Amino acid sequence: MVTKEQEQANEGERTGASDRPGGRVSPSHSQDMGLEVEIDASLATLALSLLSAIGEGVGLATRAGRIVWANDMLASLPSGMRERIATQCRQFEKDHPLPPKDVSLPAGWLLPRSEATMAEGDKYFELTLTPVSPITIQAIGPAVSRWADCLVVLLRDVSSARRLQHRIDAIDQAGSELMRFEADVVRKYNAVERLKLLEDKIVRFARDLLHFDHFAIRILDERTGRLELVIGYGIGSDYDAFVIRPGLEGHGITGYVAASGRSYVCEDTAADPLYLPGVVDAKSSLTVPLRIHDRVIGVMNVESQRAKAFGEEERQLGEIFARYVAISLHMLDLLVVERSTVNQAVGGRVENELREPLEDIAHEIDILEHQHAKDPEDIAHLERIKKDLASIRSRLQQCTAGPAGLLGVEQAMHVSDQDPVIAGKRILIADDEQRIRAIISGVLERRGATVVCVETGSDAIAQIVRAGQRGFDMIVSDIRMDGANGYEVFAAARKEHPGVKVILMTGFGYDPHHSIVRASQEGLQSVLFKPFQVERLIDEVRKAMTK
Repeated sequence: MVTKEQEQANEGERTGASDRPGGRVSPSHSQDMGLEVEIDASLATLALSLLSAIGEGVGLATRAGRIVWANDMLASLPSGMRERIATQCRQFEKDHPLPPKDVSLPAGWLLPRSEATMAEGDKYFELTLTPVSPITIQAIGPAVSRWADCLVVLLRDVSSARRLQHRIDAIDQAGSELMRFEADVVRKYNAVERLKLLEDKIVRFARDLLHFDHFAIRILDERTGRLELVIGYGIGSDYDAFVIRPGLEGHGITGYVAASGRSYVCEDTAADPLYLPGVVDAKSSLTVPLRIHDRVIGVMNVESQRAKAFGEEERQLGEIFARYVAISLHMLDLLVVERSTVNQAVGGRVENELREPLEDIAHEIDILEHQHAKDPEDIAHLERIKKDLASIRSRLQQCTAGPAGLLGVEQAMHVSDQDPVIAGKRILIADDEQRIRAIISGVLERRGATVVCVETGSDAIAQIVRAGQRGFDMIVSDIRMDGANGYEVFAAARKEHPGVKVILMTGFGYDPHHSIVRASQEGLQSVLFKPFQVERLIDEVRKAMTK
């Protein structure tokens, strides 16, 4: 005989789900929830509304896959997604069948759980299935006993999280590429060439990952306390018009980020009091510190021509990417410092190893001169040996002097004929090593040039300004000097005389201010790495003068 309750249940199976506030439920189960369970109706309505407002799909399904109740989000899914949920329910039944009713569950028994990820178009969902808790059944009583074999369905839209993870994975891959320095790259390229390769990678990856219109990296010069522009993309000459130092006030967003160590999103450049005008059409920006451990070594800034182009997601991505950029730049500096240190150490060891045999040769020459050298021909041979010995010592000193020395000085000094390309030209030499200044000026003067020598960057700039309209035909400047660095000398020269030729010099490729990269972007003529052959300098000067 069919009872009234069974008739209602069968009717529910035939008619399916009906609308309820906050979700959908079959009529028989609606009766269970609204009539048989002693719960205040208004509280039940509120609970159902909350389940629809949480932004996740929540429902109840049989192990056969039929949805018994669903909140709005779950109920609005297309039929294909609902069928995939039903398939997961049936799989759950296979993996975790209900125990026989006469079997008592052990104390502390945990409910089985299954999780799955599903894609629908460009959206991703995470599905979680768990059985209705026995504790819930015991607490509510017979009203839900017929749901004891149902599954609680929880569906979360993880599309934004998945997209963010994809972007993070892309940044991790790009960061790994930034930090790859194969042996061939280290061996074949000098410091400036390696930095240029890194710069190209940074700009390319940043453009793909952060979608900017303008991009800049500033590195903190600890000697001057200034944030020096070392890499720029899509920026004009006025972008570097400000002297920027770390500071919470008065140095724009870049100075604020460098001082605070915190990234900064500017949604509207026109309304942000910290923003200093740089790129004319920039509407929003993201500025992130470059850190090595707890130390801020610089700042990365990206700007967009759209307002509110950067949000919290871009901030997270920018901070991750900035860590890779900082490590990569730091690694390049370490490679340069290591090479400089090794070269100096090797040079010192070579000099020490050769000192004793050279002194022995000198001693033997003295003995031969005082005891055996009577024949004029023998005396001439000894003089030749003494001259060669002095030359060996001089060249050894030049080779082991590192950045303070040059090579091929003797040969270059032997030339006294005027060079038609160099003769009559005014050349400024700026270097803090007196020996370097003396060698270069002597070689150029022997070829007919008029040379002015200074030992600091600020003196070089003063000479450039003082020269006025007459100016200089060429400037040869070291990079690391007091007062101003090589780039500042280059920039001052080009400002006063746009067509002037400039050659920069650096010891073992060391460029702490990345002057060469900046100057190369703006027309730097040549770069020489000490100790270089003096004849190479002459070639570069002649080449520049004929262009």
